[in-house]
Amino acid sequence: MILNEVQSGDPSPDDGWGALMSQHWKILIWLIAGVFVGLLLQQVTDAPGSIGATLGTDSDGTVVVQSISRDLTPKGRTAAEKLAVGDRISRIAINAGMADENLLETFSGPEEIQTFLASAGAGGVATITLADGTAKSCQVILDPGSDRSRWLYPFVFLADIFMRLLKMLIMPLVFTSIVTGVASLGGGEDFGRLGRRTFGYYVTTSFLAVGLGLILVNLIRPGDGAQLGLSTQAQFGQESENWLDILRRMVPENVFDAFTGNGNMLQVIFFALLFGFFITRAPEKPKKVLSDLLDSAFQVVMLMASWVMKLVPYGVFCLLVKVVGETGFDVFIPLSTYMLTVFLALVIHACVVLPLLLSVVARVSPLKWFRAMSPVLMTAFSTSSSSLTLPTTLNTLKSRGKVSNKTSSFVAPLGATVNMDGTALYECIGVVFLAQYYATAGDYILTFGSQVTVVMAAFLASIGAAGIPSAGLIMMLTILSALKLPLEGAALLLAVDRPLDMCRTMVNVWSDTVGSAIVATREGEKGLGDFESQTPDSEN
Repeated sequence: MILNEVQSGDPSPDDGWGALMSQHWKILIWLIAGVFVGLLLQQVTDAPGSIGATLGTDSDGTVVVQSISRDLTPKGRTAAEKLAVGDRISRIAINAGMADENLLETFSGPEEIQTFLASAGAGGVATITLADGTAKSCQVILDPGSDRSRWLYPFVFLADIFMRLLKMLIMPLVFTSIVTGVASLGGGEDFGRLGRRTFGYYVTTSFLAVGLGLILVNLIRPGDGAQLGLSTQAQFGQESENWLDILRRMVPENVFDAFTGNGNMLQVIFFALLFGFFITRAPEKPKKVLSDLLDSAFQVVMLMASWVMKLVPYGVFCLLVKVVGETGFDVFIPLSTYMLTVFLALVIHACVVLPLLLSVVARVSPLKWFRAMSPVLMTAFSTSSSSLTLPTTLNTLKSRGKVSNKTSSFVAPLGATVNMDGTALYECIGVVFLAQYYATAGDYILTFGSQVTVVMAAFLASIGAAGIPSAGLIMMLTILSALKLPLEGAALLLAVDRPLDMCRTMVNVWSDTVGSAIVATREGEKGLGDFESQTPDSEN
């Protein structure tokens, strides 16, 4: 079968030395090269900062916002919380209250502010105090007119093309893989059994991840005494979203609208599950026609994905040059304790909890499975997106993991949307970290009930989070609202979100692959992870 030939990943003698190197090693080498080039650009070019706004003066000499070229306010804020045209600026602080705080309290005109922002550099968070006392936050980005921006432009352009190619495949891949996977089950009993095992695993690991995060953040307590510079009198968060809305949003009003945006993945999955299930209940003729048609479409999409996957090492290179070249590493120092807490929790979950489940439940060697899934993990780390990694996940599960098409096409697409262990863990630690800060710097009381709310909210928010970069940070706003905490803390965490996002995405996808192995084992599949034995793929 041509699909299996493409997915096998075995180079032919005529492919040259580049093909003899495994894909995951290529990704690793180009990843390191991207970091090196990004650091080199940092050393040889300046990185003036910008807040995406043009400044001027009004009649009394006060600096005002004349125009906004780019909204840099974190998502989830109301219109009143965003920098707007006409805002009168009285004070600006970069990374307020932190070790690397830069403060501009007096200035005579917009030129001084522009110079201040330029000298502060990109990567921080600006707290802008207006003449009426209102505080607004936004990111400080690299000035588009700078030398570094011009050097980075080719890498940014190519990285964008690469990301667009991956996004292009998400919807057709998710839909065709789930429909064919469900249709191949044949009957309601098989569908119900596979569904129970899959969702049982997702719920279990998500709660384990959240519980681990809660334990570590309470043991280490990174928020106690932290110098974050956040106002303890800030406006409290909005009313909590009704969590039943997540279930309501799963049902699309118009299925075609659901397919037009990657943010509607839950709706696409819901429709695909229903469509695949009722294919099994259809009369024989339409059942065969639809099954053959969608299976053929799935194979073509996977061929496209295999072609795009050949570009992954070079896309990773461009992405890392962009990320490192724009922000560097200096912005991570002030929040180092918080970052270390998140990293430690992610490492324990990925290297202890999930391997234990893999070895005890599936009887599969964690080291062997890690070797088999290494291309998936490196792709997840570099793209920061479970959804964008999905083509590699499906490909690798079948070619290296030896998981059947029936299992992989059902478990992996669902996992890319609803199984977010790393995201749930991160949201729990981030919210409790901010709550600890407000409890020590203000009069906020962090109760046991509040922490229970965090656990439930982090679990539900991780289900509703899109499999795209920084989706976890956006969902954190909802949890902060549930605890009636100020939302401005999320803007501060935005400065260090990128490396955390890369790591938690890798944990998300690692959990998906472990879940696929566990479900496959329970379905009676053998030889999982024996990609070096040339065992033929199962086509169940």
